Amino acid sequence: MSTDNPSSTSTLPPFGPGQHLLSVNQLDRASLGALLDLAEALRPVGRGTRVCRVLEGANLGSLFFEPSTRTRLSFESAFHRLGGSVVSTTGFTFSSMAKGESIHDTARVVSGYSDALVVRHPDTGSVARFAQASVVPVINAGDGSGEHPSQSLLDVFTMRAELAARGKSIDGATIAVLGDLRYGRTVHSLLAILGLFENVSFRVFGPPALALPTEFFDLVHAGGNAIVECDSVQEAIAPADVIYCTRVQKERLSEEDEQRVHLTGDLLNRAILDEAARPESIIMHPLPRDSRHNSFDLSPDVDGWPGLAVFHQTDNGLLIRMAIFSTTLGVADRVLDELRPAGWLSTK
Repeated sequence: MSTDNPSSTSTLPPFGPGQHLLSVNQLDRASLGALLDLAEALRPVGRGTRVCRVLEGANLGSLFFEPSTRTRLSFESAFHRLGGSVVSTTGFTFSSMAKGESIHDTARVVSGYSDALVVRHPDTGSVARFAQASVVPVINAGDGSGEHPSQSLLDVFTMRAELAARGKSIDGATIAVLGDLRYGRTVHSLLAILGLFENVSFRVFGPPALALPTEFFDLVHAGGNAIVECDSVQEAIAPADVIYCTRVQKERLSEEDEQRVHLTGDLLNRAILDEAARPESIIMHPLPRDSRHNSFDLSPDVDGWPGLAVFHQTDNGLLIRMAIFSTTLGVADRVLDELRPAGWLSTK
């Protein structure tokens, strides 16, 4: 397994057997397509109608130093679904890092107990530091405001399926991205991975203090796609095939940010959709969303919108993460051969 300069995404090896997954930049169009196709083929395992034990005897180290529900549980469920076992720790309080242990020492020790590690950490670049010391593949489950590659993979998987159901594809799609564009790592990874597609048009809107950093405009243009910064949600969503919302990452705001960011009302609600969106628009959100009043997030009153796909995203996360494990642990070529009917279903 290669560990050459994992902190630099430009020098990371392509994602494959034995490799870390730290950045979406490790994927090209062909490897992305293969991963998405494998995830789709594993749908019966995700639904529980088929059983797979291809990772029986393998052990996952699940290290979440930042709160998580969907990401942690779906990674751990994915490993269990493939027959593996999981050991986990959550938060700094329950790890030796609370005693001053370094990332290097923690990674080296825990990787000695595991066949793969999944790591979430609040500091950008920290997961790459885990990878430098690990003796097994490391999957980045979110590093501060940096990247969240598995989220972007499930987002692309969901977009592909939802657009295909409408006779469209990601190539040529118009995608509105709303909310916290400065600190939203899901946005950063999504813009990067969609650079593998052609003729994509992005329309972005965020409060001035949370606007998209300049380097991401450059990234989109370098990929040959278009991006427009809009003055309102309505302007952003009017021509969109896909509307991608994100919550304000309050845990990442500095004191200066907090003084400048005073947001109330809804980022997107049913009234705005009815006013400005196309009826067939797909609504996505990486979750969690803040459903409280005046949270400046995706309002619960959009849940009846025909194109709401947020819960398809969460379901698809299990499939994508099974495909990631199958790939990095070198069983992707035989995982489908080991599927069998779920015996428990016959007893229902």
